[in-house]
Amino acid sequence: MTAMSERTVMSEGDPAPPILIRTEVRRDSLAPTAHDCVTVILVRTGIAELLSEFGQRTVSPGDIALLGGNTLYGVEPVGEATLTILHLDTDYIIDQIYWQNVAAVGDREFAQRYAETVYTDPAQIIRIGLPRLDRLAPWLDELTTLTAPGATTERFYRVQALLFAVLDVIIPFVKTSPAPAVRDSGSTSVRDRFRALRAEAVAARGLLDEHPEGAWTLARLAQHVHLSEKQLARVFIDAYGTTPLAYLTMLRVRRMADLLTHDGCGIAEAGRLVGWTSRSHATEAFRRALGVTPQQYRERTIATV
Repeated sequence: MTAMSERTVMSEGDPAPPILIRTEVRRDSLAPTAHDCVTVILVRTGIAELLSEFGQRTVSPGDIALLGGNTLYGVEPVGEATLTILHLDTDYIIDQIYWQNVAAVGDREFAQRYAETVYTDPAQIIRIGLPRLDRLAPWLDELTTLTAPGATTERFYRVQALLFAVLDVIIPFVKTSPAPAVRDSGSTSVRDRFRALRAEAVAARGLLDEHPEGAWTLARLAQHVHLSEKQLARVFIDAYGTTPLAYLTMLRVRRMADLLTHDGCGIAEAGRLVGWTSRSHATEAFRRALGVTPQQYRERTIATV
């Protein structure tokens, strides 16, 4: 088993492979975090509390959390828990959906909209049970070894085969919405998977990353990067899969959680420091992102220290 770094990011500045898999034994809490990729958390041993948009849920061996890109989540082990965490590049997942449903979706641009229609829950927990977990265990352990830092690419196809075998077991349990009956006849362009991110989207994200406490509105952010509000929303969603203001909320909640647990701040003060002038607004935004109120989060975190 290997300890996983809490900095696992797939972004324009980090040429990470499309699949990153780590197995770790956690004894301490993982503060709220989010990644620009699909995250799959498999509970191997022990019990933990997971926080995300599904609320606060107790998970045990055989449970799996599925999280969309830029979805906040936190982990609080009850004693000790072994987790295998998969980070899958969103474009990589869209490619698989495209080839799986090529007759229906037509092109990759529509494949993304198809995925957004079918997989509507940004965070969900499924249970595959212990027999299936035992079946997955050797594949997960081999994947962990083959994708460890410094691993060569010689076993690239073995990694793909193992991942697809794991997904073949998991996918039937994933909650979905009805798929569109026909493909979008008006969508004719082929999505260029390797296109560069728009500089304006990168600049907007940089501003939010550096100053999440700023009095940001879509209009003000658009003015900084010299786009209209509509244009900025479009290029930002295309680049990062979420709106600028939703991304800002994620940053603020993550910072607020840190202030509540490590800096001893009150809820109103923590909210103000991250950019929310209203305690009620801060509380509601925090609850929507993590499924618990700031007070409940602090009580749970302190109780596990």
